[in-house]
Amino acid sequence: MSAEVQYATESPDTHTLALSEARARADTYSLLAALLRAPPGPELLHRLSVLEIADAADDFSRALVSLQLAARQVTAAEIDDEFHTLFVGLGRGELVPYASWYLTGFLMEQPLGELRRDLAMLGFDRQEGVCEPEDHIAAVCEVLAMLVLDGPDDVDTHRGFFDKHFGCWAGRFFTDLEAADSAVFYRAVAGLGSAFTELEQRYLTQEV
Repeated sequence: MSAEVQYATESPDTHTLALSEARARADTYSLLAALLRAPPGPELLHRLSVLEIADAADDFSRALVSLQLAARQVTAAEIDDEFHTLFVGLGRGELVPYASWYLTGFLMEQPLGELRRDLAMLGFDRQEGVCEPEDHIAAVCEVLAMLVLDGPDDVDTHRGFFDKHFGCWAGRFFTDLEAADSAVFYRAVAGLGSAFTELEQRYLTQEV
């Protein structure tokens, strides 16, 4: 993964740059999805520990550096324990990573229903054997990654889905994750999520 999510500017290679930025954005969504869906195993942890980061001149790059350092300082077993304390627990973890919870204070509420309708309109089918509700933050990140890759020029679709199903609550989730008592490695994950969410908000409103 690159240390920066680059955004296209006018040039003879605008299309190439747009595809490159789309891949970088999708990769970041996919990374967040993987880290928030389950604790990373030794292979992913190693990949994070050897990230090539050219510089740390912005919040996103600095967040990647923090994640790289965090990955070097913990074992997969320690992260597994941390993940379960944060997100599973005995009955419930420290955090509840669902849109419905953050937007209504309850699980399986209107935000989930609206998300399911929008997913159906976009052609996404619920996979057999998946028990998690679709408004889990990892699932939403996975959908955003696919939307970016499948339609890199369809910014209107990205913006609409992001604003309605991610941007309206993900920032608060990452803030809570960063402040969680049990967060060590996942404090760095939260920093990356916060920095990337802010970057995406600026990009999707064309302020970058």
